[in-house]
Amino acid sequence: MTNETAADTLVLRDDSDGVATLTLNRPEKKNAINRELFKTLRAHLLALQQDADIGLIVLRAAGADFCAGHDLSEKPHADALGWLRREVQTLELLTSLRQPVIAAVQGTCFTGGLEMALSADFIVCDDSARFADTHGKWGLVPGWGMSQRLPRRVGHAKALEMMLTCRPYGADEAVAMGLVNQCVAAGQLAGAVAELARTILANSWHSNAENKRLIYNTDGMRLAEGLDHEIMRNAGFDRDAAARRASFHNRSRDGA
Repeated sequence: MTNETAADTLVLRDDSDGVATLTLNRPEKKNAINRELFKTLRAHLLALQQDADIGLIVLRAAGADFCAGHDLSEKPHADALGWLRREVQTLELLTSLRQPVIAAVQGTCFTGGLEMALSADFIVCDDSARFADTHGKWGLVPGWGMSQRLPRRVGHAKALEMMLTCRPYGADEAVAMGLVNQCVAAGQLAGAVAELARTILANSWHSNAENKRLIYNTDGMRLAEGLDHEIMRNAGFDRDAAARRASFHNRSRDGA
C-alpha cells in the first residue's frame, strides 16, 4: 500500500440517497487526528462543496470511539502556526457547507474530537458517549475553535466548567446542557441518524441551505441588523415552492 493510498483510507466516504457519510478511520488510535487525516477530510469537504447530489452529510467514526482528539504522538509541524490555521480552515469548511452536517458520536469525544463534532450542525450520540475538553490537562490552549464554539453551544458558564475541570461528561449530561441534540441507546445510533437525515432531506434542500446560512451569517448581529439581513440577503424561494404548496392544498382538499 502506498502512502497516498494509506492516507486516503483515513476518512472514508460513502454516498446513499442524498447522504454522504464521512467516516474517521483510525479505530486502532481511537480516531485520533493527525495531519494526514486532516488533509483527507479537507479533500472530501472541498468535493462536497460542489456536489449538488448530496443534501446532507453525516460525520461518524469507525470502531468504539468517535475521536480521542489530536494525536499527541505526532511531531510538531515546522510551520506550526501556518498548519494550525489550515486545520481551523478545514473545520470552518465543515461548518460552512451548504448541506446540514450531523456528527454521530459514540464512545470517546475528547478535545480535538469535540472541536470537530462542534463544527457540525447537530450532534447525535448513543449512551456510550463521553465528552471532554482536556486542553488544560496537557498544558495546551484551544486552537481548533473550542473557546468559540463550545460557549455558543452550551453557554459561557458550562463551557468554562468543561474547559477548567477537564473532566468527562456522560451522554445524559451532554443532552442536559444542550451540547447534544439527541441521545439514543447503544446500537440505535445509526438508525436514529438515518431517521433524522430522512426528515431533513424530505424538506427543500434550498431552504435547508438558506436557513443554515442565515443562522451562521447573522451570529453576533443585533436583532435589527439580523432582521434586515434576513429580508435583504436571502436567496428567495426554491424553484419547486409552488409545486410544494399545490401538493399541500391537494392533500388538504382530499382529506389526507
